[in-house]
Amino acid sequence: MPYTTQVVEKGTSYSFIAEAKPPTVTMPRIKALMTGSIPGFIDVIVNLNSPALLDDNLIWQAKTAGKRIIFYGDDTWVKLFPKHFVEYDGTTSFFVSDFTEVDDNVTRHLDRVLKREDWDLLILHYLGLDHIGHMTGPNSPLVGPKLREMDNILKKIHISLLSKEEASLPNLLVVCGDHGMSETGSHGGSSDGEVHTPLLFISSAFEKRSGKDQRAQPGFVQQTDLASTLAVGLGLPISRNSVGNLILPVVGGKTMREQLRFVHLNGFQLSRLLQENTPAYEKDPGYEHFKIAEKSHGNWIKLYLEGNNSEILLNLGKKVLKQYLEALKTLSSSLSKQVAQYDVYSMMVGTVIIMEVLLLLLLSLPKALSSQAEFEVSLSPLLFSLLFYLMCLMLCAVHVIVCTSAESSCYFCSMSWLTAVGVMMLISALMCSILSAIAKIFENSRPPLKNPVVSSSSWSEIDVLILAGTIGHVLSLGASSFIEEEHQTWYFLINTLCLVLCQELCRNNFLLKEWDPQRSTTVKQNFDSIGEASECKKIDIPAARNSKLGKATSSTEFIKRSDKWISLASPWIILICCRLLRSLNQTGVQWAHRPDFGHWLTRWVSDLLSLLFRKCCKCAKQVKSEVSKGIFHCCFIQE
Repeated sequence: MPYTTQVVEKGTSYSFIAEAKPPTVTMPRIKALMTGSIPGFIDVIVNLNSPALLDDNLIWQAKTAGKRIIFYGDDTWVKLFPKHFVEYDGTTSFFVSDFTEVDDNVTRHLDRVLKREDWDLLILHYLGLDHIGHMTGPNSPLVGPKLREMDNILKKIHISLLSKEEASLPNLLVVCGDHGMSETGSHGGSSDGEVHTPLLFISSAFEKRSGKDQRAQPGFVQQTDLASTLAVGLGLPISRNSVGNLILPVVGGKTMREQLRFVHLNGFQLSRLLQENTPAYEKDPGYEHFKIAEKSHGNWIKLYLEGNNSEILLNLGKKVLKQYLEALKTLSSSLSKQVAQYDVYSMMVGTVIIMEVLLLLLLSLPKALSSQAEFEVSLSPLLFSLLFYLMCLMLCAVHVIVCTSAESSCYFCSMSWLTAVGVMMLISALMCSILSAIAKIFENSRPPLKNPVVSSSSWSEIDVLILAGTIGHVLSLGASSFIEEEHQTWYFLINTLCLVLCQELCRNNFLLKEWDPQRSTTVKQNFDSIGEASECKKIDIPAARNSKLGKATSSTEFIKRSDKWISLASPWIILICCRLLRSLNQTGVQWAHRPDFGHWLTRWVSDLLSLLFRKCCKCAKQVKSEVSKGIFHCCFIQE
């Protein structure tokens, strides 16, 4: 990007490395940029269908202040901020293979908009570079031309803004990225490539710096700091839930009084947010530092109003500014930690109840599969058992210990004791029901003493595998680090199930002995019924037995011949189909570089095959035409 490098070297800009908090996907990053808050992992799901943003944000503050905002680019902005833009044109972000049109649809508006004077904020969100990173990786040869394209667009905007500053206030051009890209061509995690993005402020209002300052390494800031900095620069209130700090070099050209006022506004907003979210906010180090800086600020104002322009006033101002910056850093760190903290105790209580209900449903699954949609678990004996009362007492004791601890501030502890005891009784009743159901299953699965060979257990090896696989698959979905490779668990479970089915079919068809106790019992019962029927109809029993046995034998042999090989081939056919489905598109990150059917169809082999196919079709047409001509000629001679 030669023009951008030239602007940075002139010293009329400030460059930083903005650090984003995971998840590094588009919608949470836009929320962080505009609100200054830290979104959670639930926003990864909301990212697929972004609802309107209702939190206090920079766009809403600008619209309320009468600013006219124009937007072109990713339609996520249009969904988050509906009815906020006086003009907009959204582009969809889910056609990842589009590198060109998605950016041209943004750039085509620039020539017309830059000539107009009826806007205050212009927001452009380009997607081409992100799409290239997804498809071919961040080190792709396509990245260079795309960066040069962005550099030309930046040059056009900057030159147009400079031409308008002759009779108006200086403009501010901000260049930033919402997220980075990993080496494998994805984003969403917390690697350095995903969380570190460039942040560049360009304005003629910035004082030109010396060559030493220009060559200095860019400093690190938080991505949430942009909301506070832009709010101060535009004269807007800082967003209510912002945890960002003011980037001081951006306002470094202002007077000391204005700089102190800016950092005081930022500190007051952060301290108020801390008061709303922390009961013991007065003991927080950041709040204490802010109060000390505020008191020093008051002393500086007294000297300033007295007309003291000595070196003492300047040194005191620098000291107060340093105190404010330390307080802002501590306050922001405390608030960011609170955002990352979750109500673990309440989450554990809810998880235990859900898992107990799920386990009861799984225990009733064999009954449901055997067409018995009933699973009796009597509650009256359980509610009066010693185990139930012991569990209630133990859970209540744990609740008291957790809720009376000094660091406890969970939602479940704020509920009334009657509600809490009811929840404990529910957990205890569900646990007793589970234990009773398990005991009943084991009791019913005991084989009869008269026939120890036959087992009446309703749980087979395949049932256990399906149950364990389902539970394992559900648990794997809770791992955020496995979110891009969760389909691998499904592949593994399907392959394992097919192999187990194949082994079971081989054992049933080839390895079982001819005599089967259950089968012999069934045959005997059939013979007895045949005997009774023959007695009623006065038919000879041996003859009936022989005829029925012959028919049964022939039908059994026919079923064996036709169904045995089909049943054996079914698991392998399923495995082949799964492999073909997997090869249609290499999903995930680790195997995204592997060739699939799409790559194969675009290779030279497909071109060669298509050429051969066309040649064969052409030859077939020629042969067909020659044959038809010969047949017609013969018919004409015969006539």
